[in-house]
Amino acid sequence: MDYTQLTAQMRRLALEAGDVIMQIYNSEDFDVKVKSDDSPVTAADEAADALISAGLRAAFPDTLLVTEEQADSHGKQADTFLIVDPLDGTKEFIHRRGDFTVNIAYVENGTPTRGVVYAPAKGRMFYTLPDGQTIEETGPLDHTSVGTQTPIHVSQPDNDALMVVASKSHRDQATDDYIGKYAVKDMKSAGSSLKFCLVATGEADIYPRVGRTMEWDTAAGHAVLAGAGGNVVRFEDHTPLTYGKDGYANPFFIAYSPKVELKKP
Repeated sequence: MDYTQLTAQMRRLALEAGDVIMQIYNSEDFDVKVKSDDSPVTAADEAADALISAGLRAAFPDTLLVTEEQADSHGKQADTFLIVDPLDGTKEFIHRRGDFTVNIAYVENGTPTRGVVYAPAKGRMFYTLPDGQTIEETGPLDHTSVGTQTPIHVSQPDNDALMVVASKSHRDQATDDYIGKYAVKDMKSAGSSLKFCLVATGEADIYPRVGRTMEWDTAAGHAVLAGAGGNVVRFEDHTPLTYGKDGYANPFFIAYSPKVELKKP
């Protein structure tokens, strides 16, 4: 893989998809449909998916592409592939809460190594550079001109006063019970893959997810966090979270700064 080309394509496609999403987000009304798994989907999901898929297939025709919105891609498997969630946090989008993201990632040998997470309503964009280091780009986020790139890194946490981030739409008692094992200074809630990014920037120390996710929900955030020095492990045994699993479903997991002293379930 040409990582320089990959970085440029992922950044450009994320920004273009964000423009399409925001046009629909800012419209007076939009239709919401329900998929076979009872999750919602909007015209923004579908339009962003079509745009990103076309761009990635043109640029990387020999690489498997898996996207949330194309069910026919879910039965194909490989250790190395591109994976896309064109609009992560559809519920946040529907309720106009702004915590939704465009996620594009490249998985190599079962591990997300490159990715972009773009939150168009918040104007925040995080992505890996060709060398794998993660930056947050600030400025006008122009399609053709790259703005200021600031390297980001996970926190050096105080295990007696941790900052925890948890899901805004999927918080439950099991999550609270696990968080209760830690000495917590404060908590944040966020939607979509932004939770990974808050750990990557050091704005949070740990993000436990005791609930259902799919690989397209997490791969880009995982890559962003890894490039900032963070880890993502399985909840039950703290082994690395891997990708390319049958059906692309994830187990429960924990994303964290490595200096956090993890607790067993």
